[in-house]
Amino acid sequence: MNYIEVSFTISPFEEYMGDVMAAELAEIGYESFVPGEQGLLAYVQESVFDEDKLKQVVCDFPLEQVSVQYEWQLIPQKDWNEEWEKNFFEPIVIGNECVIHSSFHKDVPKAKYDIVIDPKMAFGTGHHETTSLMIEEILSMNLQGKKVLDMGCGTSVLAILAAMRGAADVTAIDIDTWCTENSQENVELNHVQGIKIMLGGAELLQGMHFDVILANINRNILLADMQRYVDCLPEGGELYMSGFYKEDIPVIEAEANRNGLLLDHYREKNNWVAVKMKK
Repeated sequence: MNYIEVSFTISPFEEYMGDVMAAELAEIGYESFVPGEQGLLAYVQESVFDEDKLKQVVCDFPLEQVSVQYEWQLIPQKDWNEEWEKNFFEPIVIGNECVIHSSFHKDVPKAKYDIVIDPKMAFGTGHHETTSLMIEEILSMNLQGKKVLDMGCGTSVLAILAAMRGAADVTAIDIDTWCTENSQENVELNHVQGIKIMLGGAELLQGMHFDVILANINRNILLADMQRYVDCLPEGGELYMSGFYKEDIPVIEAEANRNGLLLDHYREKNNWVAVKMKK
């Protein structure tokens, strides 16, 4: 699978601006993002790349008095693990209990939960605020014997941690073949049992039932698919969502309330949030 790499230069630049750009690009199919000193690298499958949509995102960039320039190039299929090893991915400890690292890392910090992720192009190494927020939520849950859904699983890091935390049955779903293939590799790397990986979207959820749903995607998809998530939950079931900003909470909460969910709490990191809803 070939990817398009788009290099953005943002001027004047502050770190949060890269997050804003990443959120906008995720809406048009971009999957992975790497922060830079003056902007962002973003990756999208060649088959999904649409320069007219890209130009529109740049034109509509929501921050005033900011200039955005970009260049793009085709990246042929390659050893993405090698690319991450060379450039981007360092071990990370979350909540003093969970360390996430790749198979090539040496001298990894010790933690109760040791997760090996070889990310390739899939999103979810724990470095982005939304992933780390969801991991913090999982570390605070009682998942013993429960059925868990990791919706928009990426690398399946959340599914893997849920299984390590005692979930009896975990389903990991993503619309991207690259992600589901990478998820299977990561599940095998971590020697965890009870994780089922599926390719597709929310249409797969009909007739399924879960005690806990984890959905780290983006605001628009969460709003569009929330009713399908709720249909899978029993009374008292829990839905954890991330992939959006603090200022998006009111619109997320309003849709949740329409579907019989109540906001329990939220966590925040650099204006990104994760919310817990109960049915």
